[in-house]
Amino acid sequence: MNDTPETLSETARIARDLIRFDTSNWGNGVANSETEAARYVGDYLESLGLAVTYIDSVPGRTSVVTRIAGSDPSLPALVVHGHLDVVPVDAHHWSVDPFAGVIRDGMLWGRGAVDMKDMDAMILTALREILTDGGSPKRDLIVAFFADEENGGEFGSHHLVTKHPELFAGATEAISEVGGYSVTIDGQRAYLMQTGEKALLWVTLTAKGEAAHGSRVVPNNAVTKLAEAVVKLGRTEWPIEMTTTTTALVAELADILGLDPAGNPRDIVRATGIAAGFLEPALATTSNPTGLTAGYKHNVIPDSASATIDIRPLPGREDAILAEVQGIVGPDIEVSIAVKDIGLENAYDAPIVTAMANALRAHDPEARMLPYLLSGGTDNKALALLGITGYGFAPLQLPADLNFPALFHGVDERVPLTALDFGHRVLTDFLRNY
Repeated sequence: MNDTPETLSETARIARDLIRFDTSNWGNGVANSETEAARYVGDYLESLGLAVTYIDSVPGRTSVVTRIAGSDPSLPALVVHGHLDVVPVDAHHWSVDPFAGVIRDGMLWGRGAVDMKDMDAMILTALREILTDGGSPKRDLIVAFFADEENGGEFGSHHLVTKHPELFAGATEAISEVGGYSVTIDGQRAYLMQTGEKALLWVTLTAKGEAAHGSRVVPNNAVTKLAEAVVKLGRTEWPIEMTTTTTALVAELADILGLDPAGNPRDIVRATGIAAGFLEPALATTSNPTGLTAGYKHNVIPDSASATIDIRPLPGREDAILAEVQGIVGPDIEVSIAVKDIGLENAYDAPIVTAMANALRAHDPEARMLPYLLSGGTDNKALALLGITGYGFAPLQLPADLNFPALFHGVDERVPLTALDFGHRVLTDFLRNY
């Protein structure tokens, strides 16, 4: 059964509207403009009586920021941020138009429904509820909607942090995406309390060889050399390296599952089922080939071939992993860095985590909380350069059988309408009271 617009909550309507702005970001400065989406968000904030600042890093790459005064000026400010861009999509593989904001089967479908126009909408409606009738949050909130997150934030968060740091004056902590989602493990619902994230290395492998006619015998074939290097790196199973966060996570999982906490961490995580899609990548470095470029004609052997690799080291391991990558692919392959960004690992026993857990328990009293290290990255990396400690908190209560990890950058991205409204309620309580 399809839901009609009249039955949608305000949070769902805003998320649907934002999906309808095609803000696809291919990286390296190639992207659809975020400006229209930023203006939509800015207009909503201004309707709440807030003063809005628009910043374009380059024409068409617009971020929007506002500041809301809290009732207790002695408290440090909190940055609440989302991003307006999305990864591109091959619409031929989808069952719906990815940018139509389709409502079907009790869910909102479209690119950005999960990453992260759902939370953008939750932030806006939480602010509306808090500010209605002259209310206010407990502390100052610096609310930002960034461009270019899917490219590492070069034209978004990193631009604002380096060129306009005054916008974040007085802030010590931040919250954003990919935390607070529920997973169901052996019948127990639990929420992933995201206190850190892996580092980021986007590298390019380049092989050089001899250009020649395609009919010749050419041992020094750049494509062959590159292919061998890509296979080696793509099939590398990196060793488990436990951090403070993942050690605590595995102990909690073992308790839920009735397993020996001293067992193999990978086996314990894989026993969680669907949730493993979120959790397993946090146990070790990952290195995934994502693109290949070589040649220009069927019968011409090119003298160069390249591949893009997405590498996610654990926090603090970036340089060591880069050296290991060179050893894996061999000395004949050039390894160049396209994007490099830090990893984060913050305290789990911090007051902000307690406040997030309390907000969740108020709406789901029987749930457990799990420490969580994000395998991906967020704009919290940029804010960390200003000494701001970032956490992930986009609360969603999800069906046990929904493979939510697969929907990030996946086909038929979608989010339950009930999860959006749950997230709105939890986020409202957290932002009002923390």
